Amino acid sequence: MRLHRNLTFTVIDSLGHIFNDGEYADKVVARALKKDKRWGSADRKFVAETIYEIVRWKRLYTEIAEVKEPLTRDNLWRVFAVWAVLRGITLPDWKYFEETPVRRIKGRYDELSKIRKYRESIPDWMDELCIKELGEEKWETELAAQNEQAKVILRVNTLKTTREKLRAILMDLNIETIIDKDYPDALVLKERANVFITDAFKEGMFEVQDASSQLVARFLEVEPGMRVVDTCAGAGGKTLHMAALMENKGQLIAMDLYESKLKQLKIRAKRDGAFNIEYRIIDSTKVIKKLHEKADRVLIDAPCSGLGVLKRNPDSKWKLQPEFIDNIKKVQKEVLESYSKIVKPGGKLVYATCSILPSENEEQVKHFLTTEIGQQFTFVKDKKVLASESGFDGFYMALMERKM
Repeated sequence: MRLHRNLTFTVIDSLGHIFNDGEYADKVVARALKKDKRWGSADRKFVAETIYEIVRWKRLYTEIAEVKEPLTRDNLWRVFAVWAVLRGITLPDWKYFEETPVRRIKGRYDELSKIRKYRESIPDWMDELCIKELGEEKWETELAAQNEQAKVILRVNTLKTTREKLRAILMDLNIETIIDKDYPDALVLKERANVFITDAFKEGMFEVQDASSQLVARFLEVEPGMRVVDTCAGAGGKTLHMAALMENKGQLIAMDLYESKLKQLKIRAKRDGAFNIEYRIIDSTKVIKKLHEKADRVLIDAPCSGLGVLKRNPDSKWKLQPEFIDNIKKVQKEVLESYSKIVKPGGKLVYATCSILPSENEEQVKHFLTTEIGQQFTFVKDKKVLASESGFDGFYMALMERKM
């Protein structure tokens, strides 16, 4: 591989925004890919994948490069040089690479690869927390899986098409997909491709949504004609899936604290042809109280640490702090107790997270069932999904039924 100046400079600039300015990697990558309209798919692939790789292996690469934060521009070049050397790329005759110690880089890599926190590139506190909660063997396997590149998964929008029809349409565009029998609405891309530029996407035939995330709406057992509430809808991936499973029949209320997220959902819903959705901003406790005991089904896709989706969001390894996890557990308790009151007697509730920590998952459910409102519910079943077992994101979901 030959390095090109404009592509490499874009990578360096982007890493500065992520590591030093606290910007989110997905937003930075999206902006970077719009920088030059002349770039072909190979150029765009280089920029996106190189940024994500260096973000993913930040601790290992900075340790090998012997640089400390904040990462100056010179330091970013040293980190990039480590990435290039370990990939077997011949460094061009640029001033940034003049004193790159190629043999030392390879030696340091061999040495540091024997230590998990460097080999898997993880902060000490996160490593210790996950060992404590999962056990060393399970965490080591899971961490290795979370450091693999995330697959691109589509969710077929059954309001517009079928899985077979969409697969054929994509095949005509030379986009090959794989069917997994355990995920009835999913198509897994054989190779990464920019699916957002296809007419099939613009016409609302699919959404990009991880296979594990696609399990949640079905776990809630929604049916056409029901009144369903998605209490933490966000930009609405699971809301749109529920709309499709409900065949646009019944009432689907999408709620969130942030109006900006619901605006994104409205745009997506229009494209998808999902028109049984109502939008409500949670700007006071009255919004929740008005719905007490009114819903057949309630989804609480709770805010969480995101420790099940590190492969998709590798920068969260460096942005997350232990205090955030402590605080988010308090929020999880509060939303479970508050939003569960929306379920009517005989109705069902799903509590879900994209975390793999028992303290955010089954322990929260266990605690909830001891509370005053929780005692009105019966635990039905739960599902724990690990990336190391499924090949997809780590997820948790628990189904509970309110007593009559």
